[in-house]
Formats: sequence, structure tokens, C-alpha cells
Amino acid sequence: MIYDFTYENPTRIHFGKSALERLPEELNKFGKNILLVYGKNSIKTTGLYDKIIAMLNNCDKKVTELAGINSNPRYSQVVEGCRLVRENNIDLILAVGGGSVVDCSKGIAASAYYEGDAWAHYWEQQGPIENKVVAVASVLTMTGTASEMNTGSVITNEDKKLKLGRVFPFPDLCPKFSILNPEFTYTVPKMQMISGIADIFSHLMEQYFGGEDDCTSDYLLEGVMLSLINSSRKAIVDPHDYEARSNIMWCATMGLNKILALSKMQDWEVHMIEHQLGAYTDCPHGIGLAIISPAYYRYIYKYGLPKFVRFAKNIWHVETCGKTDEQIALEGIACLESFFRELGIPSTLREVGTTEEMLPLIAKSTIPGGGYKKMEADDILVVLKNCF
Repeated sequence: MIYDFTYENPTRIHFGKSALERLPEELNKFGKNILLVYGKNSIKTTGLYDKIIAMLNNCDKKVTELAGINSNPRYSQVVEGCRLVRENNIDLILAVGGGSVVDCSKGIAASAYYEGDAWAHYWEQQGPIENKVVAVASVLTMTGTASEMNTGSVITNEDKKLKLGRVFPFPDLCPKFSILNPEFTYTVPKMQMISGIADIFSHLMEQYFGGEDDCTSDYLLEGVMLSLINSSRKAIVDPHDYEARSNIMWCATMGLNKILALSKMQDWEVHMIEHQLGAYTDCPHGIGLAIISPAYYRYIYKYGLPKFVRFAKNIWHVETCGKTDEQIALEGIACLESFFRELGIPSTLREVGTTEEMLPLIAKSTIPGGGYKKMEADDILVVLKNCF
């Protein structure tokens, strides 16, 4: 059944090998002052930085830079970005990098002109937008978050040991445009590539496992999952396989631009758990999701058994003859876990720097929720122990 919904996404996507050529025409739609936000040195070593700076100069833009954004962007970096926006009267924040850079840029865009504690208002209290918002755009170099086409911003407050996500209910915080050239992802290190793939897969599953609704969105989710599995296996063998990398990139964008979630009950508890894992360990986001997901789904599958059976049959092609529904469902989860191992992802939390002493702290600080089963701190602790 399709329930009532309203869908809007104002982001323009320029996709393909020639996508960067569209940057000057987009830049000319905005004012003179640009804040260029990026991560470490990768965009400089690949030459992308020089290309973008040349385009900015040719468009007569005044550029201020904020570099060094972490893979789990810090609130302190948002604060620094806000200062730069105000001091330089920034007209456009141009994020060049992966989802962390784009998330940080949206956090800056929302917070720069907020008069008060933006962390408390926008992330802890999930408060409404009450101030001027700065325009954001992106040039993507790593896939995973779909931040290039949504209003989400996941930020870590290192002082409070909290990693919180905010999906701003305000279309102006969608990037005005995003440039997606799959070739820009060729040089991403393998661990970052597989982390992004796991993040995409988790987005798809968390929209898929939430209710027994049999609607168009479920079939779309299954199709994107199958495409992602197929393309990921090719990209692991040949990172320069354009067809594979282009499919992965579009799977990522589709995975969280809300189009697949329409009319869907959803369960984002795996993300909530991983956010706090990241707050305590700085574990790469997708890696943490891949470790937690099989343990979480083994804990809740009985509460949504028909959907887990469907997942096993339609995604992993599990043979059903002579097996109970529980056996089929568990075999599907085992296939998921095997796929993550095939990519080269660690299988336990201890492998990513988690100590046993951290587990209760992570469980207690995780936002409780769930889908088929409502989760509390004690439930979350069991899941964490099962993948420790």
C-alpha cells in the first residue's frame, strides 16, 4: 500500500565524466565569496584541487578555505566554519570530498547565523531553523552517505562524546547542485571504498526492514541492493571499472535521497548504535555499520520474520526447500555477513579499537528506537556483545 506523501528534492545532479565542466555555470549563479571545504590532502595529490581553484579564479570568486575535515566531522570544525562564513560574508559553501565534508558543510550552513548554542538547538534538541541559511554545493570524491542530495548532517561533539545526526526539515539545506564524476572515486583507498559500500547497504536495509508493507519502494530497494552487490564485487577486483564505480555512486545517491523511503516504515537503530561507537572509537562509519548489522538483525529478525525471509530469497537467492522460515531468514543474514567479509571488512568491534569497557557506555548513550522490536539500552548492549 502506498500511503500519502509529499516529495521534494531541489538538488541538481551533474553526473558523469564531464560533470565538473558544469561547475563554472553553477558558480556564476552565486555571489563572489566562496568557502571551500575539504578533507586532508587527497584532492591536492589527485589534481582536483588545482582544477577547482582555477575554475573559481576564472569565475572571479574570492575563496576562503577550511581544510582538514575529519572522517567523523567534529563540531569544533563546524564552529570554525561558522566563524569563516561570518567574517568573509560567504555566499556559497562548496564542499569537495566525501559525505563527512558535505555533512560538515551543511552543519556550518545551518549554524553560522544562529545566535545561541547551535549544537544544543539543532542536534540535541532537533530544533527548527530560525536563522539565515548559507547555500551549499558539493563535488563528490567518495560515495556512501548520499549527503550530496539530502539535508542530513552527522556531527561528532568530541567534548560530549556524542555523535548525532540531523535531517533538517528545510529544503534549502539540500545542496544546490552536486557534481558526481565516478572517476573521482578511483583513488579512494580500499578501506574507505568498502566503508562507503557498507554505508550504502545499511541505508538500503534500514529503509527495507521496518514494516510488512509490500509497496513499490520495497521493490526499488531490492533492485538497488542487487545492483550494489554486483557492482561492488567488480570494483573490488578493478577499482577503475567505470561501470561498477558509476553504479555504486548512483546507488549511494539513490540510497538516501528519500525517494526509496516513500511510504515506508523504517528502522535506523543500527545507525544510532554506530554513531555512538564512532563517538568513542572514531571507527569509520560504514565499517561500524557492517560489524553491527548482522548482530542486530539476528537479534530482531523473529519480530519481522516475513521480511527477513523475503530478503534471503530475493537478495541472496537462498534455497528454501525443506527449510523453516527461521532457517531461511538466518541464512540470509549469514549471506549478508559473508558479503561484508568478502569485501574485506572486519567482523568484530575489538578489531576497530573498541574495548569491553566501552560497551555499556555506548549502549547507554545510544538513542533508543527500533522498528520490528523497540530497543532499550539492555537490548543494545546484547547486540554489542554479540559482535564484540
